Amino acid sequence: MKIGIIGAGQLGRMLALAGYPLGQRFVFLDHSPEAPGGQVGQIICGEFGDPQRLAELAARVDVLTYDVENVPAEAVAEIARRTPFLPPPAALAAGQDRLSEKRLFEQLGIPSPDYHTVDSRPQLEAAVAALGMPCVLKTRRLGYDGRGQHVLRAAADVGVAWTKLGGVPLILERFVHFEREVSIIGVRSTKGEVAHYPLTENTHADGILVRSQAPYEASALERTARDYLCRLLEHFDYAGVLTLEMFVADGRLIANEIAPRVHNSGHWTIEGAVTSQFENHVRAILGLPLGDTRPLGHSVMLNLIGRMPRLDAILRVRGAHYHDYGKTPRPGRKLGHCTVVAATPELRDAAMAELLHCLD
Repeated sequence: MKIGIIGAGQLGRMLALAGYPLGQRFVFLDHSPEAPGGQVGQIICGEFGDPQRLAELAARVDVLTYDVENVPAEAVAEIARRTPFLPPPAALAAGQDRLSEKRLFEQLGIPSPDYHTVDSRPQLEAAVAALGMPCVLKTRRLGYDGRGQHVLRAAADVGVAWTKLGGVPLILERFVHFEREVSIIGVRSTKGEVAHYPLTENTHADGILVRSQAPYEASALERTARDYLCRLLEHFDYAGVLTLEMFVADGRLIANEIAPRVHNSGHWTIEGAVTSQFENHVRAILGLPLGDTRPLGHSVMLNLIGRMPRLDAILRVRGAHYHDYGKTPRPGRKLGHCTVVAATPELRDAAMAELLHCLD
């Protein structure tokens, strides 16, 4: 089989690396010939919404998938009628608009923060008055890694936030005073088989994921998270990997957002689970039996952001694994990640401290 991936970033690259041992081959569509996917497959250069380039990609493959959410859903609708496109376009569209996402959560009975839509400065002021401060103003589309959002904590922040983000459709959310952030990653195949990875605890800085630790052992929360995720998978008649990001607040799970694709918080599964999220995504969209999602120990994944540490320094840490995406360094850019899998949380945390020292 030949798989087409819209987007040739590090996620697409890792999908291909996981699929090659299964005998699969990959072709990418990306605007940059230097994207990481070019290390492991051919890139068709073009914009994600270019009908001609999408048609060219579809003509060369058996099934289409994607590694980014900013693929115009309307552009792939026609392609999806002729070539299997998974996860389905409806899930892609829902993940692209925070209002659609909120309404989806409401429809499926999944708790999420209170919100108001905002299209003007007066609407923003009214929404702030209704929700109170602190609150978070976000663009409805194209916001990720901390971009497209601003926290409002005082009256003076309203004007600053509007100047920064106004002019596009917005949403204002009540701020969640959370104890921790978690995610759950699930996978559903075209045959309806479903599997879940354990809850993962995530740490962000300036809106960018910096660390994931798994498993986060909280059995009651994990049962609830699996239930929410299954509602989403069934709603879309989903095939592929789906991630649900949540806050833990007062012992409850509050949904933040979905990612209808493989996810940064699941990178630990490459070394830390029997079957990685990447391999299971490939299996799922091809209708193959899903792999075992059990953890192999206690894992930590650290994103390498802005600059890469010395390879020898990371590999001196017992059990460490180093992933270099081959990207040009720049501030705030995810260039790679490293992981450790250990027998106990204490050994994992000791190794993590060594890794963090390498990143100073």
